[in-house]
Amino acid sequence: MKKIIHIDMDCFYAAVEMRDNPEYANIPLAVGGEGKRSVLSTCNYLARSYGVRSAMPSTKAKVLCPSLKIVHGRMAVYKQVSEQIREIFSRYTTLVEPLSLDEAFLDVTDSHHCQGSATLIAQEIRQAIYDETGLTASAGVAPNKFLAKIASDENKPNGIFVISPDKVSAFVEQLSLKKIPGIGPKTFDKLNNKGFYTCADVRQASVKQLQVVVGSFAQSLYRRSFGEDDREVVSHRERKSVAIERTFSEDFDNTEEACWPLVEQLVPALEKRLAKHHNKQIVKQGIKLKFADFNQTTVEQRSSGLDICVLKCLLQKALERSSDRKVRLIGITIGFGSETKISAKQLDLPIIQ
Repeated sequence: MKKIIHIDMDCFYAAVEMRDNPEYANIPLAVGGEGKRSVLSTCNYLARSYGVRSAMPSTKAKVLCPSLKIVHGRMAVYKQVSEQIREIFSRYTTLVEPLSLDEAFLDVTDSHHCQGSATLIAQEIRQAIYDETGLTASAGVAPNKFLAKIASDENKPNGIFVISPDKVSAFVEQLSLKKIPGIGPKTFDKLNNKGFYTCADVRQASVKQLQVVVGSFAQSLYRRSFGEDDREVVSHRERKSVAIERTFSEDFDNTEEACWPLVEQLVPALEKRLAKHHNKQIVKQGIKLKFADFNQTTVEQRSSGLDICVLKCLLQKALERSSDRKVRLIGITIGFGSETKISAKQLDLPIIQ
């Protein structure tokens, strides 16, 4: 049985700002921009009590919390603190899978620290983080990644939650489906409309019945409803793509004439990023559009390189989905493949999401 820990820093960016600026400690605080097109990266728990959330437009956040203090992020500082935290992880295991600057999975199955107790290791890590950085972290301890991630959110902030192997079935049975990674608000509503609210409901169904609601996610959802997850903690991830995108200060028309010059502006910066990965095999490219209502669409196609003609075709397909909505963001993505050779015939197949 594996021993997995998920460490999740508490409102990381905002916490760093409060640590470095004591005057921010007891006020509603968010990290982000203040322009009418800006969104928040994160916010502290006092701001959250007003309904403010990460990825929320700054203008909406200010309506919910007029006293909200918004500060610009300091990414270099956040990266430095993240490196400190990862060094602490490395004292206990080499199997560390960072998910972002502020969270990671640790496999401590074979760790001899704390007499092999994953719970004690998690407690020691949280204490070391606080002692060495002045920040708090929450931890989840469980037999797999799926459960550990959910557990880390159970006693936030500055808490720990343990799901021992003998408690897995009972814990998962009562779990709301909205807590399962991959199930967003719309999918949760669809499941509710079919009578699925908790994992106990899913257990009573078949994969075929679930496919009608969630498509290819059905098999994974069924397994999660029993607390099953056999994914390994991967300490090194191969980069699968590079991308560049831009949010514009004003929405613009959903026409090729308006959008294509903006795509062309992004290409040089993308080429510069691609140059750093010259040894990678390109297998696809894509266009991403976000509309004025914040909904977005992505259209991709297999390709052996950055092809301007293909980009133009993808843009046309993406714009067909605009439904008269103006465009606020454009992005270009290049996807990399594995070492396996891709045939020329495969490269012509479109992928539409």
